[in-house]
Amino acid sequence: MQKLAEICIRRPVFATMLILALVVIGLDSYRKLGVDYFPKVEFPFVNISTVLPGASPEEVESQVTKVLEEAVNTISGIDDLNSTSAEGISIITIGFTLEKDPEIAAQEVRDKISTVLGQLPKDAKPPVVEKIATDASPILNIVISAKRDLREITKLADDRLKKNIESLSGVGQVRFVGDRKRQIQIVLDPERLYAYNLNIEQVRAALALQNIEIPGGRIDQGTREVSLRTLGRVERPPDFERVVVGNLNGAPIRVSDIAQVVDGFEEPRSTARLNGQPAVVLAVRKQAGTNTLDVIAAVKDRLEVLKKSLPPDFEITYSRDQSGFIRAAFEAVQEHLVLGGIFAAIIVMFFIRNWRSTLIAAIAIPTSIISTHRHLAAGQLYADPDVVLPLPQVGTGPSRHAFRNVP
Repeated sequence: MQKLAEICIRRPVFATMLILALVVIGLDSYRKLGVDYFPKVEFPFVNISTVLPGASPEEVESQVTKVLEEAVNTISGIDDLNSTSAEGISIITIGFTLEKDPEIAAQEVRDKISTVLGQLPKDAKPPVVEKIATDASPILNIVISAKRDLREITKLADDRLKKNIESLSGVGQVRFVGDRKRQIQIVLDPERLYAYNLNIEQVRAALALQNIEIPGGRIDQGTREVSLRTLGRVERPPDFERVVVGNLNGAPIRVSDIAQVVDGFEEPRSTARLNGQPAVVLAVRKQAGTNTLDVIAAVKDRLEVLKKSLPPDFEITYSRDQSGFIRAAFEAVQEHLVLGGIFAAIIVMFFIRNWRSTLIAAIAIPTSIISTHRHLAAGQLYADPDVVLPLPQVGTGPSRHAFRNVP
């Protein structure tokens, strides 16, 4: 350092150009610096979620939870293991020691689960293994409301908004809250079912067998090879009424004889409201390591374009917008840096009473701060929230979300 100081004193032009080069590099790095709500911290915690539709908590515990617990319990480095068995779902949370690499821990859990998949019930969905991450919560909620059926709102939001937003750079996932997806329901009449000596499984099997598309092989036509496909899908809801589910004395028994076909929607598992009116919410999650402000700005810009393709009665607003707090905190940091440099120069002037020393201090403080940004170019700046938000939790039952558009 003494040698460098001696060179800078003897060669002031070299010293000036060196500082200017550091300032230019720092300013370039400052533009590329990411801004986020929380620092990216990977905790060695792994969640295993397994769905078994229609099963009681006791059945889930005995047939799913215990099987998975016995499989993963042999993994090294486990510090804590908790499980919750609710109606139709099993959630296992594994906490590893802090020295454990989260990626290795998650992969070891997947490997152990793969060895016991054959022991799970046939109706059980494949277990979902996820790492707990601080950036897993949504960065923006898009609330859509209209004086229409929720199923129609969901369809338009899925076709014209969700798919377009998911294609944006930096957007990791877009999930629905309060959506109502279309579902064709067969409402059986128990008395007619009993009169025709049929059961629910026979009806389910007949519907699955007669509503299917399967490959039909290939046909050679000279130099051409044509692939065939057997088209057996039911195209219109009324066509389900003509599906044959059995026979009685040689006469076919159709769905219309034992049930009613309803063109409805799936069972609601969540509810959202905007100013008291039913709404559909798009929860936007970003990709890891991306700039939250840039992603939210890109989503809002895209929505302004997509609004033109929606009916005029559609009302769109934002909830849980992290950009406001992050931008305010970021601007506060910038303001404090400027004020700190000004007050430091004033204090130097007040005590030393020398313009030269004051000028040097006034230039040295911002120069040193700007130059240090080149070391942060690969990292991010983080807002300092006064209130720490809890990590997202997995719900085991219906959930309700309420949003209010505050002017």
